Amino acid sequence: QVQLVESGGGLVQPGGSLRLSCAASGIIFSSAVMRWYRQAPGKQREWVTFIGSRGNTNFADSVKGRFTISRDNAKNTVYLQMNSLKPEDTAVYYCNTFSGGIDYWGKGTQVTVSS
Repeated sequence: QVQLVESGGGLVQPGGSLRLSCAASGIIFSSAVMRWYRQAPGKQREWVTFIGSRGNTNFADSVKGRFTISRDNAKNTVYLQMNSLKPEDTAVYYCNTFSGGIDYWGKGTQVTVSS
């Protein structure tokens, strides 16, 4: 049974930082492509970033240069480091992976950027 559990969200002031974590189980984590998405109120869910099994990464233009993604295969965990946060980064952030023909999602963690 695949499970993805996000953590690390919260309230932060503009310009601040947060680190999100996604702990995975039920998959061969070291070979999995891991993704982060986000969904702001009233908007569609949007892709943020991914990290491949070899550590290759890509980012949406809206977060490029501010967010980084990393993985710890020993802990089956992927991290999203978010710096220079803006109010428009406010959203529920979801972890995602695709395994055995199925898309798996975590329940999400709320990030609110506000003064």
